[in-house]
Amino acid sequence: MSALEELITKAKALQAEGHTPGQISDELGLSMETVTWLLTQQKGMEAPKDVHIDWAAVGSHGVLLNDMAMMMLKRFLYLAEGGGVRAVDDLPDTVVGIAPSGAPLATLIAAEEGLKLAVYLPAKHSRSETPIGSLSGTFSAIAAKRCIIVDDVVTTGTTLSETITFLRQHGATPMAVWSLFDKRGAREIDGVPVHSLFVISRLG
Repeated sequence: MSALEELITKAKALQAEGHTPGQISDELGLSMETVTWLLTQQKGMEAPKDVHIDWAAVGSHGVLLNDMAMMMLKRFLYLAEGGGVRAVDDLPDTVVGIAPSGAPLATLIAAEEGLKLAVYLPAKHSRSETPIGSLSGTFSAIAAKRCIIVDDVVTTGTTLSETITFLRQHGATPMAVWSLFDKRGAREIDGVPVHSLFVISRLG
């Protein structure tokens, strides 16, 4: 079975389990356009140019997941040190994890630094007729907070843009986006700097 056939099988299995296309997109680290193609494979429709990132071997292992979270944190601390970040107003007080995959990374970072933890539930996971994003009520509020946004993969930037807008509308200040992988090569989204451990570039 080819890698593409495996992705089609995985996408259809997730759909059969009741996952929305948005959830499948997150699970597989693919754009919504690619997920739609995997699920329908309409005749004459060319396969989208996308990159699948499978980091399940790390994500399924608590110690390795913690190592990745600490790498994200250290990268920020190095950047802050080089940029002369010292004032309290330059430092975050809340880590916002984008569910599902950003939440465990954000939890580990918040625990390490003694910061507040918030979890954002993207609109694409909503099953309502008019899907909107929301903040989980179980975790920290964000009003008047300086926030770092954490996610696993920057695919198109749509979810991150949505999160940034939500934070601003609710009185928070998004300071930076941290991700493991960036498939878009984004340096900033809506004026917020993006810091990724790995940037994937398509050649040719």
